[in-house]
Amino acid sequence: MESKSLNNSMNHSMSHSMSNEELQEWVERISLESFGVPFRHQATFNARLSSTGGRYFMKSHHIEINPHQLAAYGRSEVEKIIKHELCHYHLHLRGMGYQHRDADFKAWLARVGGSRHCQTLPGRTERKPQPYRYKLVCVSCKQEYMRKRKMNTQRYRCGKCGGKLRLLALDGTP
Repeated sequence: MESKSLNNSMNHSMSHSMSNEELQEWVERISLESFGVPFRHQATFNARLSSTGGRYFMKSHHIEINPHQLAAYGRSEVEKIIKHELCHYHLHLRGMGYQHRDADFKAWLARVGGSRHCQTLPGRTERKPQPYRYKLVCVSCKQEYMRKRKMNTQRYRCGKCGGKLRLLALDGTP
């Protein structure tokens, strides 16, 4: 019991005067106003989120929101994040395209005014693009593929001809 109350007070302080209960009501209201359908699952703050504004869980259908976004950018920015997560939620439950790359998702997001990406939190730097460190070469057709991460070539074949792949480190070592 004591750990639960500690957890609730920690979430409350992290969300800067908004409790999980208030967040739940807010998400339910946005769902009805923007989508015309009730949100019937759980929405909570998660202070451990650092590089994302929120997330939707496909198995439980719950939503988590980053409270640091509320503290840094206010209610209007978090409302866009909530709409983004609700797009995932409602599209997934309807069996429609709920992933970022899907046309359904992009159309719904634009219609309800959700954000495509959340803002970087103050004090955090945006990720720098990683350089290519490896090159895959097909032993049959010599097709080349650039890679940033090392991979097991035994599990993959060339997309062009189906031949075996050889991994080369770009610093020259095999």
